[in-house]
Amino acid sequence: MENDAVTRQILQGTEKAKKSYRFDDEHDPDRPAQWWFQESDEGIILFIVFYSQACRWARCLGCNLPSEMSVKHVAFDYLIRQTDYLFSLPEITEQADSINKLIVSNNGSVLDEATFSSTALMYLMARINMHFPALKVLALESRPEYVDMAELEFLARALQEGERTTALELCIGFEVFDEHIRNDIFDKGLTLHVFEEMVQKIAPYGYRLKCYFMLKPVPGMTDNEAVEDIRQAVDYLDTISAKYDIAVNMHLNPTYAARGTLLGRAFLQGEYIPPSLRDLARAASYTEGKRLSVFLGLSDEGLAEKGGSFIREGDEELIERLERFNRTQDYRILQEVQS
Repeated sequence: MENDAVTRQILQGTEKAKKSYRFDDEHDPDRPAQWWFQESDEGIILFIVFYSQACRWARCLGCNLPSEMSVKHVAFDYLIRQTDYLFSLPEITEQADSINKLIVSNNGSVLDEATFSSTALMYLMARINMHFPALKVLALESRPEYVDMAELEFLARALQEGERTTALELCIGFEVFDEHIRNDIFDKGLTLHVFEEMVQKIAPYGYRLKCYFMLKPVPGMTDNEAVEDIRQAVDYLDTISAKYDIAVNMHLNPTYAARGTLLGRAFLQGEYIPPSLRDLARAASYTEGKRLSVFLGLSDEGLAEKGGSFIREGDEELIERLERFNRTQDYRILQEVQS
């Protein structure tokens, strides 16, 4: 059966990456894994992580997000009930008229029909149109190999049935720009060729692009090398934006030492130190004047080894400043953080 084959694929990837975490098979399947609000220059963002079967790739060196998911198949009716649960929450219904962007995740690929039901996705679309009248952007996280143009066209048409025109944004985990580090060390399984093939497909439709990058994602990388890698990524995405006339956002996350991964073990053995928030600001500063926008991830999601977060004692003021940058895109704030 396909479900059994997907489970085997997840377990094989987990074994290949020598991950020691357990999957969360005890989670209530009627409730999403997580949800939270963010603020950016785009307005109020609702970020939803549905509880589903884990990412099929499952082998990225420093990623333990699959540990928040199930190793087994989660049927479409559970995902639909998760949507109903979200739309019953006062914290969401009370802000429904002011939510400008929705990011939909399952810590993997919501466009992978094997792990996230198409029926459940269509049901979510209907609830979005009914309840989020101010929505400007719907963002869907996925690996490029699951991007199906026919499905995207259907989703885009459905979005036009809401009260206002809503843009579709695809969110792709790039993690690191250096090809050797990305695929041979981090084991992301993403080439520039595959990425650009996807961009060529979506650009004519006016879909937007968000690329997730991690600052200092592997052991052995110096702080300066990590910043330089992000600068090269910025130059590349700037070129992509110009070449294909596509709106691009870089979502830049400082790396934490994730529990149950080789990166977490390297931290515990004194072989890895997470980046600082000042280096995050230094890397993000390079986006000023480029065609792309940038959003800074500032949460370790509670998944770091003890002491393995990029947030250090006394960083509260820096976090507050960087959150203000996310809301304003005022680059003077990044200069202040570096000083």
